[in-house]
Amino acid sequence: MKMLKTTLSVVLTTFVLLMLSTLTVQASKPDVADYSLTTYKSATCGCCVKWIDHAEDHGFTVKGINSPQLNAIKDRYRVPANYRSCHTAVSQDGYIFEGHIPAKFIRQFLQEKPEDQLVLVVPGMPVGSPGMEYQNKFSPYVIMAFDKNGTLTTYAEINHFEEQFE
Repeated sequence: MKMLKTTLSVVLTTFVLLMLSTLTVQASKPDVADYSLTTYKSATCGCCVKWIDHAEDHGFTVKGINSPQLNAIKDRYRVPANYRSCHTAVSQDGYIFEGHIPAKFIRQFLQEKPEDQLVLVVPGMPVGSPGMEYQNKFSPYVIMAFDKNGTLTTYAEINHFEEQFE
């Protein structure tokens, strides 16, 4: 009987500890856990895979879709031709993220849920942006926002590598 009580006590204690650790892990996850991104990219683009890894490392769920028709996808989501990059991510809320945007700024944008802005872009492929890391080099860049009317504004200026992360 004593052995049964001891075994039951160990099992109960283990269960409680597992439940507490699960709650702790869930509480420590970034608040974007409910956000998912569908990312359209070329099958041969390694920097897109690195960017997806960056987004996932910062709490996003990302579904990568290889597409030979990237320009058609960018047209569908109204990404202006001169602001395009190598991949296009779409949130579950319909916001568009073009290029190597740091997860920090995607999170911020999704938390703000701006009604007038629909698209964030990092034109080109700036060295040192997420997915474009190369020999500790960094080129400052700007994250631009487009509203429903196509008006362009500066969303954020990234002047130093560290500004990309929380």
